[in-house]
Amino acid sequence: MLRKPAVAGAFYPDNPNELRKLIESCFLESGEVPNLNTFEGSDYPIHVMVPHAGYQYSGAIAAKGYCKIVQNGFPEVFIILSPNHTGFGSEISVFNEGEWITPFGNVEVDSEFADEIISISDIASADFHAHLREHSIEVQLPFLQYFSNDFKIIPITMGSQTFSASSDLAKSIFEAGNNLGKSYCVIASTDLSHFNNQEKANKVDGFVLDDISEMNEFKLFEEVIQFNITMCGYGPVMTAISLSKMSGKKDCEILGYRTSGDVTGDYSSVVGYASGIFK
Repeated sequence: MLRKPAVAGAFYPDNPNELRKLIESCFLESGEVPNLNTFEGSDYPIHVMVPHAGYQYSGAIAAKGYCKIVQNGFPEVFIILSPNHTGFGSEISVFNEGEWITPFGNVEVDSEFADEIISISDIASADFHAHLREHSIEVQLPFLQYFSNDFKIIPITMGSQTFSASSDLAKSIFEAGNNLGKSYCVIASTDLSHFNNQEKANKVDGFVLDDISEMNEFKLFEEVIQFNITMCGYGPVMTAISLSKMSGKKDCEILGYRTSGDVTGDYSSVVGYASGIFK
């Protein structure tokens, strides 16, 4: 299965040269373009949370997360978790074979690892339909390919973001990784609250960022529901937190936060973006 780009030319440039320049500018906004180090071993030291909006809005925040990945070196596999914005597909849809195409070339799916996750999980299934128009995994790939194409991916989109679904997926990834002995990094793709004014966005985003900083997936789920916080990818983040704690990563560092209003100057209706690492 070849997955063609759905949002190239919209969320990011479809011209490789323009795309490279834009990604470079995202890194330069908060420092410098990092050099890719070499990772050796099976226990990758971090998992990452990054946003998934158009690069002009959230790219600089995403770059903060990718800077940490680059500094640690690339593992064998990136497991990219996203919410399901389209409504197509199953509860947990795993793209388990083939390649994803971007302006920087093709990225291969790790079929062995994907199938192992599916075999262990009570919920996850092989499903392509959920991924065909979903943007929140696709926009992550050029940030990795800017540095190298020497990695594989497992794209997983969560139609169900219940606590039980997140727990099941975290356990399945953890056991599959142990069974296969492969190094991997989970990338949890999420934006924060949507379409509040700046003051309210800062307030409710502060709630979830506090919960994430405390590595408390229980409280994150409770507060998203209790306060009707329109964070689109709380399921992927809960999964990343739970999985991190299973593998001894018990600390979180929030690397950056801003809203679309900080970019456009329109603070009447904004979307929040943040990056963080679990270590």
